[in-house]
Amino acid sequence: MRILIVFGTRPEAVKLAPLIHDLRQRPGADVEVCLTGQHREMVTQVVSFFGVDVDHDLEIMRPNQTLSDVAARTLTGVDRILESRRPDWVIVQGDTSTCLATALAAFHRKVRVAHVEAGLRSGDPHAPFPEEMNRVLTTPIASLHLAPTSRAKANLRAERVPEDRIRVVGNTGIDALLLAVQTLRDRGLDATYGARFPFLRPSRPLVLVTGHRRESFGQPFEELCEAIRDVATGDDVDVVYPVHLNPNVREPVFRILSGLSNVHLVEPVEYPALVWLAQRSRFILTDSGGIQEEASALGKPVLVMRDVTERQESVEAGVSRLVGTSREVIREACNSLLRDEATYARMARRVDLYGDGKASARIGDALGLPPSGASREWAAA
Repeated sequence: MRILIVFGTRPEAVKLAPLIHDLRQRPGADVEVCLTGQHREMVTQVVSFFGVDVDHDLEIMRPNQTLSDVAARTLTGVDRILESRRPDWVIVQGDTSTCLATALAAFHRKVRVAHVEAGLRSGDPHAPFPEEMNRVLTTPIASLHLAPTSRAKANLRAERVPEDRIRVVGNTGIDALLLAVQTLRDRGLDATYGARFPFLRPSRPLVLVTGHRRESFGQPFEELCEAIRDVATGDDVDVVYPVHLNPNVREPVFRILSGLSNVHLVEPVEYPALVWLAQRSRFILTDSGGIQEEASALGKPVLVMRDVTERQESVEAGVSRLVGTSREVIREACNSLLRDEATYARMARRVDLYGDGKASARIGDALGLPPSGASREWAAA
């Protein structure tokens, strides 16, 4: 069975790496990996850490390109590979423009599409933007829907996706997280990362921030930055914010948050460093999707700087909370988790909402490939 796996962003790379390794160990699987060339610095770190060999690189990035540019270059680039390689399956992940454009290219070539992390829905086509619509539009193209949870399956069934085309497999992001945690522990890397972030003080709680949502650009993003500044003003907390490379993120972040001694604005960190920081944190302030899943598996409370989320399971479990981008709401929620131990204890619970570390193996089975005894016996580089 010939399989082409396509991804462009770091979250896609993280969530597909365990699956790539599982499939490449299975008898009868001929797996090729294609990068689009987006977020190259961050994706290269993930590919290196997980030891993923890459077969194709579309190199689509251009200065100041639009979402349509990304989609168009991905569509034509993947089409050329499909024409020459003629795979039996194309595997896409999640909700990016890469995912939708690749699925469309496969549809044009009449190649079956397997959609990893299918069925998540926020219910708002503009939030997250453009991810919600990318995911929705990928659904009618896909032949196999690999849903992470029963809620995701229910969403697909409500859209009349046939039962026999859906598999509930868990989330491959949890596979990757558990592997990274094990690697950090087995290699004794705590001291290594402690030396890398010497400004972190054990006596002070750490708040990890990740924020880059496109729909928040402008005034909402300024408000969330001002809220972070308010929380840090008391000088009894350390804030670490790996700042996304998008200039619409960097300009307000550095303008509003630079100069505070306990707010540490760092360049984007590689995946294992992000996991280490998440483990070290008291709680996480984010607008990211994947971190909502990872935090629940680590037992870290999450404040989600969005009005809606497609990861509603953790909200209902009480381990994450939607706080939007209001300066006042974010500030009060952060201060509550910093100072109210009862509130913190209610949210700081490890819950297996999104996976058990076996999603990749289940996907290989769903594709009809015979298992390999070594399918998960690999380690990060």
